[in-house]
Amino acid sequence: MSETWQQIFLGLTVLVVFASFIREWLAPDLTALTALVVLLLAGILEGDDLKYIFGSSAPIIVACMFILSAALERTGTIEALGHWFEGFAGKSEFRILIVLMVVVAPLSAFVNNTPVVVVFMPIVLSLCRKHNLTASRFLIPLSYAAIVGGTCTIVGTSTNVLATGVAAKSGVHFTMFEVAQLGLPFVAITVVYMATIGRRLLPDRVTLSTLFESEVGKEFLTQAIVSVDSPLAGKPLADTPLAKMREVRIIEVMREGETVRTPLNQIVFESGDQLLFKSRVSGLVDLNETKGIDFAPQAELGLENVRTDSAILMEGIIGPQSTLVGQTLKRLNFRQRFGVIILALHRRGVNLREQFQDVPLAFGDTLLVEGPPEQMNRLFGEKDFVNLSKPSQRSLRRSKAPIAIGALVVFVIFAAFDFMPVAPLALTAVLLTLLTRCIDPQEAYSAVDWRVIFLIFGMLGVGKGMENTGAAEVVASLVSHAAGNAGPWLVLAAFYLMAALLTEVMSNNAVALLMTGISIQTAISLGVDPKPFVAAVMFGSSASFITPVGYQTNTYVYGAGGYRFFDFTRTGAPLAFILWIIASFLIPVFWPFHP
Repeated sequence: MSETWQQIFLGLTVLVVFASFIREWLAPDLTALTALVVLLLAGILEGDDLKYIFGSSAPIIVACMFILSAALERTGTIEALGHWFEGFAGKSEFRILIVLMVVVAPLSAFVNNTPVVVVFMPIVLSLCRKHNLTASRFLIPLSYAAIVGGTCTIVGTSTNVLATGVAAKSGVHFTMFEVAQLGLPFVAITVVYMATIGRRLLPDRVTLSTLFESEVGKEFLTQAIVSVDSPLAGKPLADTPLAKMREVRIIEVMREGETVRTPLNQIVFESGDQLLFKSRVSGLVDLNETKGIDFAPQAELGLENVRTDSAILMEGIIGPQSTLVGQTLKRLNFRQRFGVIILALHRRGVNLREQFQDVPLAFGDTLLVEGPPEQMNRLFGEKDFVNLSKPSQRSLRRSKAPIAIGALVVFVIFAAFDFMPVAPLALTAVLLTLLTRCIDPQEAYSAVDWRVIFLIFGMLGVGKGMENTGAAEVVASLVSHAAGNAGPWLVLAAFYLMAALLTEVMSNNAVALLMTGISIQTAISLGVDPKPFVAAVMFGSSASFITPVGYQTNTYVYGAGGYRFFDFTRTGAPLAFILWIIASFLIPVFWPFHP
């Protein structure tokens, strides 16, 4: 295959990859790996190129940051800071907003911002319930603070790690805190914006739990039996007194030890049916007076004792690594599997209370769950859900917190003074947390989002293909020609804008990997230093404020805050525009075109 045809083939492959990212034909990591294999089969990539791809230090650093963040979480460090915030934030909306952003932004500069948001979400929600505030006024600022905080160091966000990693292979090097000279203004501008203009644009949205009364202690899950001579036997639900009870709802019908799969409105009751009710105290009184319903089992039926359990109400989000993604509640047999009830589902700004059992679950879906405390603890003890109602109750290794903090501090200091390359430093810090039992090996493996790692490998392959075929130089030449006499300043602004727009609809890591190489070649063709162009891509691919799907933290708060899609656009678009203008002027000042 000639070089021209290789470039055409690669260009078509990149377009398909972009389309798959945007249209979600395949998972992003699977799309990237497929592209890698296609380029290998086409001969654009060779066996030796795999040494470059899998020998890159960027995936190692990203994986290490996942583990270090998990160690801080496992030792209770992040939670302790969250509780300090809860005590210091006060009661006013304005003070809570400012303190929240000021605490979260610096923390996200050194810790993966996803666990920071996951830990702070239930704390913010609890604070809102305590002071009768609206959670939607705080969760978008929480996500935005985590995003801009991550731009203050080269390890604060995976996009920084990847962009600097690609740049280093081209001889363009950034130190640990070099990006802070623009990251800190980003943080300051974001805090001021959210405290003034953004605060007026934030919506007042109800969360799932506010759809139901908060006095959950008065709600009960109750089991009863249709007696032998019951007048309910042989009748559908609509023809019985149960259908007219406003404080009582049938959740499940068991017959001969098996759940009846027939829809509730079509079930014809039989003697011996075991019914599960959701009821308030007044409803229990009505049930007790209903003829043909027994709360104590008839001896001749041979059934085990019937119990009445106090129920609690909690919210949870489907996490990115959840095994429930793509499954429906009906297919999962959720009620029987976990012993809890799903009362409602929040999906893309819509609170669904009925007919959601057949909806395939997706990352970011928020579920309103009700059940006995012990069952709820078991449910939220798994990695499938992120608990929004209260922080995790699992035992924390608080005595190990100084070691976890020390490992991170030593890593940051040594990296800042270029004591040794970042990758071996990160591995050393991770090994220290493992050897001192801050985190177990199994927990460390679980902490890494392997989909992100394989996405990086796949996109490194695409970037290497662009280098091998000369496609990066062709694109850079086209950009330079189109720029004409516009000068490097406007070209840089265009690169930032392009990265910022692409990251709203596809993986920010993929954007950073693809555009960094092109930006370097463009700078070379313009005869200027590549470093400001790399910085533009780095900050642009992190500046995801306009949609809830462009950045993982936005997706988390999307469901938890009961937001609609346009809420992010209305609040985030002005901020994104302001940061674009600021970055376009300051980047050439901090990183001159001709140093």
